[in-house]
Amino acid sequence: METCSGHDWRAETVHPAPPAVLAELAAIAGVRFNGDAPWDIRVHDEDVYRLILTRGPLGFGEAYMDGLWDCARLDELFYRLLKHRIDERLGGWNRLRLLGEMLRHRFLNLQSPRRAFQVGVEHYDIGNDVFAAMLDPTMSYSCAYWRDAADLAAAQQAKLDLVCRKLGLEPGERVLEIGCGWGGFAHYAATHYGVEVFGITVSKEQQRLAAERCAGLPVTIALMDYREVTGQFDKIVSIGMFEHVGPKNYPAYFEVARRALAPQGLLLLHTIGIDRTTPHTDPWIDKYIFPNGKLPSAAEIARAIDGRFVLEDWHNFGPDYDRTLMAWWDNFDRAWPALAPKYGERFRRMWRYYLMSCAGFFRSRQGQLWQIVLSRPERSGDYRSIR
Repeated sequence: METCSGHDWRAETVHPAPPAVLAELAAIAGVRFNGDAPWDIRVHDEDVYRLILTRGPLGFGEAYMDGLWDCARLDELFYRLLKHRIDERLGGWNRLRLLGEMLRHRFLNLQSPRRAFQVGVEHYDIGNDVFAAMLDPTMSYSCAYWRDAADLAAAQQAKLDLVCRKLGLEPGERVLEIGCGWGGFAHYAATHYGVEVFGITVSKEQQRLAAERCAGLPVTIALMDYREVTGQFDKIVSIGMFEHVGPKNYPAYFEVARRALAPQGLLLLHTIGIDRTTPHTDPWIDKYIFPNGKLPSAAEIARAIDGRFVLEDWHNFGPDYDRTLMAWWDNFDRAWPALAPKYGERFRRMWRYYLMSCAGFFRSRQGQLWQIVLSRPERSGDYRSIR
């Protein structure tokens, strides 16, 4: 069995056995340190144990980025750890770190207008070459819809068409897209449904490439925060952006959407969700991938839309994100030889850890993927769910 770097992990030097508490916790999930299963943790430096005990998930991820341990099937490792919620069983300093994270989210607005563009700079602007290599031709950086699809490109096109059909798009309608990415939805909706799209993003690189890709279509791409939106639109869509809004801003987000949506219009929210309300986020993901992000629970969304919108439909296809992430890794891994000179080995390990840990998150069913259709109370007529 080989790691993605190509060497045989069974030939690596095995360091001293882990502390009993770590071995016992791993065993609950069917994982061993220095075991022979593909999901076992192969330790190259015993400092890994100290990092896990003192820094929890953050130390675990940083130790992997630094090459202190390996695992042939990171996705399966995280599926097992998350299924049994092993991260929540760690005590000592890790509990203090979690408490600090809870207080940080409670007392600070981590997604304030001043901070809104940070994730654009630190994640979405890292390099369009990475995302172009990893994603499908539409450059959709969100969960694909695999029900009738055999490959990533077909699954992403199916997702885009599903969104258009759920919104009931008609030629000539004006559509607001909150978080437009690299223009995949805007291009598809304008081309296939004849609508005019006003897309917004906090990423300069996304804005630049989306505008290029949508040239000649009735599409406008603006660099702006959602709180700056004015005017009214027939339909609103937000795909994979709500994870950056934060609970303190949910009322403001839905108030902006309510004002911007025409009385007879529809809003479709496509977002990752978590199986229960939690006051903190994963510290490794927060530091290295999505700064200031926070996954919503169903209860948090329900509270925020109460009195503002009518819930027309709530569709969950979380398992499709597991398959999407694995397809992204396959694309990235194939493209790595061309990307390696620019990004380096630590970036490759970081990106693998990111995609594989997220795949395990959805496989464990802690992670969900929701498409929620909302309308204003004034809307007349009925709504028929579409799958």
